[in-house]
Amino acid sequence: MADDVMERDVSVLEKERVAPVETLRRSDEALRLPAVAPPTALPLEPPLVPQVGEQTRAVGLRAQRPDSRNHGLGLTRYIDDIALPGMLFAKIKRAGVASARIVRIDTSKAEAMPGVKAVLVGSEIPVNSFGPSLQDQPLLAAPIVRHAGDGVAAVAAVTEQIAEAAIDAIEVEYEPLPGVYDAIEALKPDSHKVHGGDTNVYASKIIKRGDVEKGFAQAYRIYEGRYYTPGIEHAPMEPFTSIADWDANGRLTVYASIGRITLARCDMSRTLGIPISRIRVIGTVVGGNFGGKNEIRHEPVLALLAKKAGRPVKGRFTRVEEFVASTIRHAFTMDYKTGVTKDGRLIARQVRMVLDGGAYCSFSETTLGKACILSTGPYEIPNSLAEGYVVYTNKTTAGSMRGFGAPQVCFAYESQMDEIARDLGIDPIEIRVRNMFREGSISSTGQVLHSVKVKESLENAVKKFGWEARS
Repeated sequence: MADDVMERDVSVLEKERVAPVETLRRSDEALRLPAVAPPTALPLEPPLVPQVGEQTRAVGLRAQRPDSRNHGLGLTRYIDDIALPGMLFAKIKRAGVASARIVRIDTSKAEAMPGVKAVLVGSEIPVNSFGPSLQDQPLLAAPIVRHAGDGVAAVAAVTEQIAEAAIDAIEVEYEPLPGVYDAIEALKPDSHKVHGGDTNVYASKIIKRGDVEKGFAQAYRIYEGRYYTPGIEHAPMEPFTSIADWDANGRLTVYASIGRITLARCDMSRTLGIPISRIRVIGTVVGGNFGGKNEIRHEPVLALLAKKAGRPVKGRFTRVEEFVASTIRHAFTMDYKTGVTKDGRLIARQVRMVLDGGAYCSFSETTLGKACILSTGPYEIPNSLAEGYVVYTNKTTAGSMRGFGAPQVCFAYESQMDEIARDLGIDPIEIRVRNMFREGSISSTGQVLHSVKVKESLENAVKKFGWEARS
């Protein structure tokens, strides 16, 4: 019997011992496993088309950016953090003159410098032109320089300092040419033609609705004004930087913080004269774009230098090059003529805009199109006429930037709305509400609008900013 008691005591003791051991094991596993927040449940079968005015279930939910942790800890690798074995550094010699013909380029001193591995001029580029619509921009000018930021020669060296010294050693002789530096002057028949021919206008657009002259004849008052917005630089924290590297089979790999990889591959295929299938572009984390990194800059030049040198080549713009050799927002000159009724209803609007495209086309056609479409504003106007032109000048090329022409025309039509309200003695908010698009409104292009919330948005803004209390 004593043996039975002993066995029972041992059994109880083992159970008591096993329980805390199992608890400790589970606790240890829990500590080792990563802490994972439970996922937010979303509807498994959301409606294919949300009802008008109804938010989707994802709106308003908190979502963590997948790259936020690396950004916060400083672990993100940008293009300038990448270094390949044996990598060289490239520099491009800028023209420094706005309009000239290259008479002579002497690269002999640069080629003889210790540490210089390759030198390139425009005549060595297989197809020396690129662009998203018009292929009118050279990678290195040859023989005409059309703005001060045009590159005329490039070098690759073992250090950036040697590359900088090498481009300073390159001698270029120029024949000065006339230039045009104002968009309105560029329209004149006797102005200098930047790309030859008989005009500097390279894109135009007209959008017409109703009878604008009839609308003006019926107007109580007509308001006219000229508005101007300047060109501005994107100024991202990260300058244009790329790396070109060839493998032993003649395939090209380009690392770049570029926004449109397919367009870049197409342009490089064309300029280098190789199939697009032999070009790989690796898009790195972008350190600021704002529309300015939507097309190639120096990538084919780096590729040709890398091919000459037999080593990978990195090129990085200086901050000065960002301003003179990239693209900027288009400068707009806009003439607005608007007819209104006595109670402030817009019945006619005529817009004429001239865009300063700089030396080359880039994304000017897209910018012009969107500007013309949006130029009459978010207002119901039965009679409208918008016409726009883009012209060449001997200035920094204008290209894509956030808004594609919308910010410029918005400044113009909203400025004029304030002027009309002030003259008619109508509250600026009230005159906008009277004329705003509503459900079913027809735009200047004939589009029937749906899910229109502009009036509600303005009314919410009025409440939040206390407009009535201040007015």
